[in-house]
Amino acid sequence: MTEPTPSPAATDIEQATIGGGCFWCTEAVFSEVRGVVSVYPGYAGGTVPQPTYEQVCTGRTGHAEVVQVTFHPSQLSYHDLLTIFMTTHDPTTLNRQGHDAGTQYRSVILYASPAQKATAEQVLRELSEEKLWRGKIVTELVPLTAFYPAEEYHQRYFERNPYAGYCQAVIAPKVSKFRKQYADRLRPAAAPTAPR
Repeated sequence: MTEPTPSPAATDIEQATIGGGCFWCTEAVFSEVRGVVSVYPGYAGGTVPQPTYEQVCTGRTGHAEVVQVTFHPSQLSYHDLLTIFMTTHDPTTLNRQGHDAGTQYRSVILYASPAQKATAEQVLRELSEEKLWRGKIVTELVPLTAFYPAEEYHQRYFERNPYAGYCQAVIAPKVSKFRKQYADRLRPAAAPTAPR
């Protein structure tokens, strides 16, 4: 008996693990990108197994707040995903995004294969040459060894808490800027409607 052949939809899936400061912000942006199947906040890049949010917040676990983005590479290439990621946070501030400071808020790309590593190196090189920022890009590029999902209350945080102070002051402006910059990349449900 032969194994059933997977359908194209089942094989057309890839995952990217990235961290650009608070995972609530990164999740909110990538939840609106066409070709993204799911975005899951979590922790990666450290040494403590199964860390809690409280442990990661101490900065002593080595973990960064990250998101794991599952996407269709036929609709959104890994190169384009990383370009969106790099241009929707400040990759020049070491261990900081705005007022969020600590190693858990570092800019990091965690690659899962040699192909992902090569693409990430290409994106970092291209963006460095474009000189979009005054400072030097300090985004880490490291292998993904483990991804630990964050606690349930972190999932879809912006969607579920749009009027919370942090969401209004930090996430909403970031999402608004993303929608303007990448209007052609928005999934149909996320596209802004014209005022009536």
